Amino acid sequence: MNISEAAELTGLTPKTIRYYESRQLVSPAARLPNGYRDYQNNHIRELSFVHHARELGFTLEESGSLLGLYRNNKRRSADVKMLAQQKIQDVEVKIKQLQTIRKSLKALTECCQGDDQPDCPILDKLAG
Repeated sequence: MNISEAAELTGLTPKTIRYYESRQLVSPAARLPNGYRDYQNNHIRELSFVHHARELGFTLEESGSLLGLYRNNKRRSADVKMLAQQKIQDVEVKIKQLQTIRKSLKALTECCQGDDQPDCPILDKLAG
């Protein structure tokens, strides 16, 4: 199948698929005589796998590590679990950071009159 069909099946864009290939994250597709990529079911599985890993917040590098474990029949599930637990810790840190940002933004918006006057404590704080 061509890259457009692979993109449709995986929910990725053709540009993203080409990028994943260039980064050697997924197996490269064979080339047809006309130079077009020819994707097989194994490519679709790999691309879908990376897409789902990325949706869960894994970086490209982490997704590559997970894909490597997926490909390895001698993998240890403990290794997979460890990567997932590390991601949970990363997400928890991000949640705390976002909560701090929300708290700061709420405080700033409460200080702003939001009227027709040019004075704005939000801008003053950003310039600060």
